[in-house]
Amino acid sequence: MIKAVIFDFDGTIIDTETPWFEIYRNALKEDHNFDLTLEEFVKIVGTTNDTLFDFIDESLASPMDRNLFKEKTRSHYAKIKNELPLRDGFLDILQQIKDNGLQLAIASSSHREWIVGFLDKYELTDYFPIICSAEDVEEVKPNPALYIKALEALGVKPDEAMAVEDSVNGSLAAIQAGINCLIIPNDVTKSLTFHENAKLIQSYSEFDCDLFLNKNTWISKLMEQS
Repeated sequence: MIKAVIFDFDGTIIDTETPWFEIYRNALKEDHNFDLTLEEFVKIVGTTNDTLFDFIDESLASPMDRNLFKEKTRSHYAKIKNELPLRDGFLDILQQIKDNGLQLAIASSSHREWIVGFLDKYELTDYFPIICSAEDVEEVKPNPALYIKALEALGVKPDEAMAVEDSVNGSLAAIQAGINCLIIPNDVTKSLTFHENAKLIQSYSEFDCDLFLNKNTWISKLMEQS
């Protein structure tokens, strides 16, 4: 029996990743004449930016000023941040999960201040009494530490929890923690190939709460997918 649902944040609750890609791509083209592809960008979705910056530095004549780049892109992002909507259908599913008596948590590679800012804006703080963020672990996703931390806080076993993710790195973290993982990709991650042990749906409109309430139902659905 599933007792808890653990949500990723960026790209899963709010699609913060599509605008980040557009801002990064434009800034790199303008400042360094570097063409950032979606294929390279998705490699860092769900984890940190260091891998992407290392790749870019290898392609440039001299290393980029990462602090200056971060300052510029964050400034651009701040102008649109308050306009970002929740993903379609998310609120309905969140309420269904809560109405079914399941516990809720967030496990995200982002910083707590970033997550809480959005939760406050959309009045979702009360839904998520447990937030595990970058500050809580030494390594973020795809390392499973965030999910292990969330399980401990929830007081449930791995097979009593469900993770909802949008990225390869996030799904690997959940699976390595022994948690059943549902993937709902966004525009940035929808073309990726995900782990065979994850269940993939295309939108929250396909989300079936019965899937989470019975472990046997989950297993049968996963077998249908394969």
